[in-house]
Amino acid sequence: MLRDYQDMISNQAVTILQEHGLVYLAMEPRTGKTLTAFATAQRYGAQTILFVTKKKAKADIMSQLQESGLMFHSVDVTNYEQLHNFLCGYDLVIIDEAHVIAAFPTPSVRAKELKRICNGKPIIYLSGTPTPESFSQLFHQMWVSSFSPFKAYKNFYAWAKDYVDIRQKYLYGKTINDYSCGNQSLIEKDTNHLFIAYTQEEAGFTELVKETILYVDMQPSTYKFCERLRIDKIMTNKEGVSVLADTSVKLMQKLHQAFSGTIIVDEPKVEARVYDYTKAEYIRDRFAGQKIAIFYKFKAEAMALRWVLGKVYDDPMEFNNADSGVFISQIVSGREGIRLDTADALIMYNIDFSATSYWQSRARIQTKDRVKEAQLFWIFARGGIEDKIYKAVMDKKDYTLAHFRKDFSV
Repeated sequence: MLRDYQDMISNQAVTILQEHGLVYLAMEPRTGKTLTAFATAQRYGAQTILFVTKKKAKADIMSQLQESGLMFHSVDVTNYEQLHNFLCGYDLVIIDEAHVIAAFPTPSVRAKELKRICNGKPIIYLSGTPTPESFSQLFHQMWVSSFSPFKAYKNFYAWAKDYVDIRQKYLYGKTINDYSCGNQSLIEKDTNHLFIAYTQEEAGFTELVKETILYVDMQPSTYKFCERLRIDKIMTNKEGVSVLADTSVKLMQKLHQAFSGTIIVDEPKVEARVYDYTKAEYIRDRFAGQKIAIFYKFKAEAMALRWVLGKVYDDPMEFNNADSGVFISQIVSGREGIRLDTADALIMYNIDFSATSYWQSRARIQTKDRVKEAQLFWIFARGGIEDKIYKAVMDKKDYTLAHFRKDFSV
């Protein structure tokens, strides 16, 4: 059953699709993009559909379609990594989380595969964050369509001459072009007619996310290790195990790991290790008895969680159907397309450098029908790097090497 606003958006989308060959549903997370897209496809008259989404979202997409009662001749749901297995034989293609094909200045493999599959086909784009970091990210999303408003341009570089304020920046000692400053007003002038935007507030969400930062004191050895690594750029213990951070990039990555109690050692072999279980133990004690979902950043953090918490769910559908338990997922693989709204709380073991990860992850716990407060907890090492990353992504900016150098006087 469509909500009133989904019904309205679907009707508008059909009109745009019929006239322009593509439509972009820029609906905020948890407002019902999937069902709205399927309803649009049915009203458009499509019978064979390819729905492209993230791997962990596939089961939920099929569940929503079955529950909707909408009927098609065939619907294939796949993830971006499997696109090479599909041919151009569908009436319509739905691209979920479309911003994942937004890389520039050259198109990603995903974008190239979609362009092949979508040749001459109508497209419904879905994303709550179409241009999370730059308006230049819109070019290759449109590029996959035969009906792109930018189809007169041979490639991104030609398009950028008219739509981007091209600047120079220094990277690894070289001067390169920076194409991230897309001209918002020009781009929107030529694309706004293709977009239908809808917010959670407009959808009637009453329980928006409440964020809380919880600080923990890591083991004294963790702080000593981080300080030594920052100064010396290399650490070697009595057993000959070495951690190397001889560049600013490596140092930023190593400190990002280390302040949460894990590290990738470089010698005698490359290996992920857990040396401080403080965060995992804090989560176990602080949230005992609650149904919780946890996002981690590094694989070793998952090792720490499994060791301390025991049995955990990896499948979001199984977790949502259970009365209790703990779900864990890597941030990037779990930030889009899955529901975790049955959880009492969403807990972030660490924080990603990406602003997209921040805004997408926090939406996993939301739903319009949620009657209890949607709580998001950040577990930060007191005096660590997480606070500094948080300030950047809250402002919708990625945490970059420039931020790191300033914050840690590197």
